[in-house]
Amino acid sequence: MGKIVILGSSCAVPGENNENTHLVLVGAQSMTLIDCAGQPVLRLRKAGINFDQIDNLILTHFHPDHVYGAPMFLMESWLRGRKKPLNVYGPPHCIERMIPLMVAFDWDTWPNLFPIQFIPVEEQEGTLVFENDDYRVEGAPVKHFVPTLGLRITDKATGKILAYSCDTEPCPGDYWLAQNADMLIHEATGKGFGHASAAQAGEVATQCGAKELVLIHYISDGVDPTRLIPEAQTTFAGPVSLAQDFAILEF
Repeated sequence: MGKIVILGSSCAVPGENNENTHLVLVGAQSMTLIDCAGQPVLRLRKAGINFDQIDNLILTHFHPDHVYGAPMFLMESWLRGRKKPLNVYGPPHCIERMIPLMVAFDWDTWPNLFPIQFIPVEEQEGTLVFENDDYRVEGAPVKHFVPTLGLRITDKATGKILAYSCDTEPCPGDYWLAQNADMLIHEATGKGFGHASAAQAGEVATQCGAKELVLIHYISDGVDPTRLIPEAQTTFAGPVSLAQDFAILEF
C-alpha cells in the first residue's frame, strides 16, 4: 500500500503548528521528498525517516515556500556524511534557478559532496518524472504564478493512484492528475489566480471521480482550518480530511 508522510501542510504563511507544505513518498525500496521547506533533516527525523533514505527530491516549482529548505537539505546531508547520489527533479523553470542558487552558496567548494543530478521534467500531461520498483510518478503542468508541476503517483504493488495538485487553480492539468484517483491531495489556499478554495477542490474531486479528498496548503495562521472540511463537502460527497503535519496517509 502506498504511503505519504505530511512534513508540512500550510500555505506560504505557516502557522505555529503547520510548516510550509512538503511531503515524503514512502516506498518499500525508496523514499522521495516532494518539495523542501524549513529544516528538512529535522522534520524527517521527527517523522522517523533518516535523511540518507531519501533517493529523490521533486521540486514542484520555484517559490520560496517550496524550495527554501533545499540548500539546507543538501548542505546538512553533506555535513552528516551522505555518500548516496540524489536525483532532483522539477520543471525546467525551477531547475534552471536551483543550480545558480547553489552556485551562489559556493557548493563547488564543499569537499567530497555526494553526487547530485538536477533533472528537468517536460511540461506536458503524462510526462514521466521517474519510475522505480515502488512507484510510477507522472506529472502535469498546473496553473500557478510560475511553471508548476502536479503529480500523479501509481503504486506498482496495488495499482492505487495518488494525485497531488500542488499549487493551482482548477485547470486541465489538475483534472488530468485527479482522474479516478484513489486519493486526491489538493490545495485549499482560497479561490483566486493560481490557487483553489476547498469547494473548488471538492468540485475537482467530484468531476474526476476521486475516491477521497485531502486538503493541504491551507491558511493555518490565526484561523481554524477545520472550517474547510464542510466547505469541501458542499461539492464532494466522498471522505474529506485535512492534512496535518506528520500525518501518515495510505492510499
